[in-house]
Amino acid sequence: MSKTPAEKFAESKLRTKYSNFRTFSEGYAFPLDDFQNIGCRHLEDGKSVLIAAPTGAGKTIVGEFATYLATQQGVRCYYTTPIKALSNQKYQEFVAKYGEGRVGLLTGDSSINSSAEILVMTTEVLRNMIYAKSPDIESLGYVVLDEVHYLADRFRGAVWEEILIHLPERIQVVALSATVSNAEEFGEWLGKVRGDTEVVLSEIRPVPLYQHILISDRLLDLFVDEGRVNPEIIRLEKRSRTGHRGNWRERNSQIRQLARPEIIDILNERNYLPAIYFIFSRAGCDAAVEQALRANINLTNRDEKILIREIIDRKTAELSSEDFGILGFDAWCESAERGIAAHHAGLLPMFKEAIEELFQKGLLKIVFATETLALGINMPARTVFLEKLIKWNGEAHAPISPGEYTQLTGRAGRRGIDIEGNAVVMWSDQIDSSMAASLASTRTYPLRSSFNPTYNMSANLISRFGRDRARSSLGASFAQFQADRSVSGLLRQINKNREAIESLRQSEVCHLGDFASYAKAREEIATLERSYRSREERNRVEIDRKIGELRKELKSHPSHQCPERENHARKYEKAFRLERETNGLLERVNSRTNVIPRTFDRVVNVLREMQYLQEEKLSDKGKTLIRIYAESDLLLAEIIHSEVFEKLTAPDLVAVLSALVYEGRGEKSKIPRIPKSVETPMKEVVSTWRKIIDLEDEYGLSSQREPNFDLAWSAYRWANGYQLNSILRETEIPVGDFVRNMRQIIDLLGQLRNANIALKPIVEDAIHRIDRGVIAYSSVVS
Repeated sequence: MSKTPAEKFAESKLRTKYSNFRTFSEGYAFPLDDFQNIGCRHLEDGKSVLIAAPTGAGKTIVGEFATYLATQQGVRCYYTTPIKALSNQKYQEFVAKYGEGRVGLLTGDSSINSSAEILVMTTEVLRNMIYAKSPDIESLGYVVLDEVHYLADRFRGAVWEEILIHLPERIQVVALSATVSNAEEFGEWLGKVRGDTEVVLSEIRPVPLYQHILISDRLLDLFVDEGRVNPEIIRLEKRSRTGHRGNWRERNSQIRQLARPEIIDILNERNYLPAIYFIFSRAGCDAAVEQALRANINLTNRDEKILIREIIDRKTAELSSEDFGILGFDAWCESAERGIAAHHAGLLPMFKEAIEELFQKGLLKIVFATETLALGINMPARTVFLEKLIKWNGEAHAPISPGEYTQLTGRAGRRGIDIEGNAVVMWSDQIDSSMAASLASTRTYPLRSSFNPTYNMSANLISRFGRDRARSSLGASFAQFQADRSVSGLLRQINKNREAIESLRQSEVCHLGDFASYAKAREEIATLERSYRSREERNRVEIDRKIGELRKELKSHPSHQCPERENHARKYEKAFRLERETNGLLERVNSRTNVIPRTFDRVVNVLREMQYLQEEKLSDKGKTLIRIYAESDLLLAEIIHSEVFEKLTAPDLVAVLSALVYEGRGEKSKIPRIPKSVETPMKEVVSTWRKIIDLEDEYGLSSQREPNFDLAWSAYRWANGYQLNSILRETEIPVGDFVRNMRQIIDLLGQLRNANIALKPIVEDAIHRIDRGVIAYSSVVS
């Protein structure tokens, strides 16, 4: 259909107005989607933007436009991501686009060209720069916050809010989020803390997603016309219950469950590969690969096998052949060459990186993965398969949420390759069509803030602003914004109740006397009678006495003789019920009003008790705390100011710090193996932790995590030069966890060096000892 002259003129005006965007968009071989066009134009207008769109929709194009604008305007752009792997990936993409000289990388491990125009970094790095008052921020024009929905993460989410609150308002922000149902609410908050901010929403997937159920060996569409659950699935479910009594979910069905190799065959026959097969267990992922090998499944041809081996050789070139056996290298290579692999946090980082590259290039056909893959780097597939819809959430086995389901299945459908994506749920006694349909069709997954003031955060804010301004700045958090929004509904109900109470009382006037005082005495009697059962015998005598006195007062009250007495009383009783309800609502309002600033007050009380604050200013101890960003920030600061570190060797120091970073999966070892030289320091660390949690309990704060020494022996031996195969033979800790924790210890050592210059010699010795082999290589790929 040809365009009208008016439409052509409007388009011409847009092209003239948005000259930067026109040049930028011409660099793409495909036309940009509407939400990308709108977001980029807002950015060129000088506004901040929130882009909320499904996985794979192309949100990052708006972030990339921010980098382009920075290069055109002579300012800098920081592009932040939540994980190092994503930072590394974006760095490589920008280097390919702009050249090495204009792009830099800053993570906890790497620093490349830190003065570059475009600087890619993990989110925590930017937060630390803001608190350190880095002069580099003066030349900053744009900040891209990729995966901003991470602010819901209860461990790291506060970092995103800290940046958004404290970044200078002149800096334009591009916030990129997965689809959330309260994007407008989040955008409204952004407008309050960042100034002029536009919200751009898109729920359109570039590749349509089709939902399926695998029930026995039949792969059926979950929905038919107009979103109804497929009647054939319901018929099969009913047939499976025939002959059973009671709750059918608690009995074994008559539907045969397929083995994993059989499922791979079905997916292959339907041309549904490559696929990500989610199993919410590391051991389950590894077992699935072994089952596929035993079944002699082979999904690659000769040429693909050659390419796979070349990539593996390149990615594992730094790996010592001595470690091949303990890492199961040969079996891992064999499965990869057949197009099969596992992906989870327990893998060696170089193995994970190889798997990611192989999958992105279409060489791996099926990857058995834990849910961490859904939060990781770009790995789209034709199909996502869910073996279960229940996973361990850290406290119990619970169904996944609609938001998690959307995140997991969002990887199905590769733009420019697939015409459709497929999400397949495996039917079982615990997963029926109604459960799958509910998850697949729910569109309500709101973003909830997890913001809570920490000791380090509070110390940094006091250092920058003073106590009072620091407290008020926390009131600007998204957490407080959401709490205030929830209070508004309660306040409306309170006002409604008060109006009803006043109306009820005014409508009941007794011609014989003051009925309000008469009704109040009746209410007191009713209250005493309600409390009667819960009181001890000696208190009941006193209650009986008070009730007797009140009843005498009632009989002598003029209104007692009123012929309309009970009608009046019923209205007053309703008023008293509304009063009790209103008091309850007021308590809820008080618990939510200024909840974040009040938490800050409790944190300040602990800091004052432990002498980090003196006369509302940071003491020398407090100045140490502002450089400690670890989860156990206060504990580490206390240890620095004790004599614990003075007695340690470098390997001892590594062992002690391991207790502050390591979190075991499941139960702690009853008796962890501790190096003899660390036994006394360990007791001092635990004693210090107990003093802190006693204070936290006194002031109503959540306790700092208990030190865990399960990694201490392995960390100590690694610091003493033992090889990886020797370390892994003596521990049940997976190699991926070992590597990740050693990298965290190196990061903590860096913080220790910054916090106390006197520790520099032992810290640098410790870093030199442990930053070697696979640990050193993993600083690049993890």
